[in-house]
Amino acid sequence: MKKVTSFALLMALPASAAVAAVPYGSMPSGFDRPEIRAAPIAGVYNQYWYNYKADILEAEKELVSDLRHATDREDRWDAWDEWSTEVADADKDYVKEMRKKGYRIGRVTVGG
Repeated sequence: MKKVTSFALLMALPASAAVAAVPYGSMPSGFDRPEIRAAPIAGVYNQYWYNYKADILEAEKELVSDLRHATDREDRWDAWDEWSTEVADADKDYVKEMRKKGYRIGRVTVGG
């Protein structure tokens, strides 16, 4: 999907559309949920941020579809695992592009 199309797709949807449909309550016990960024790195809203959000939306849509078609516990676990991998990949790609542009993720170190 082209970046401009991804951006247009994301902007055309209501903000609650991406969040409401994901059944996080049905996540298998013991499954580590990856963190999904709520705000862009350094507060910069650019094409990389919107591509990241579009990737997350696509992963969530696939998850809902996969869970709807799951027939057993293994299918459900596989769906969540695939979603987790896609979220991690989207984050990795986003961070990589932002680093290329000179933006860094802040890190706090306590103690010494």
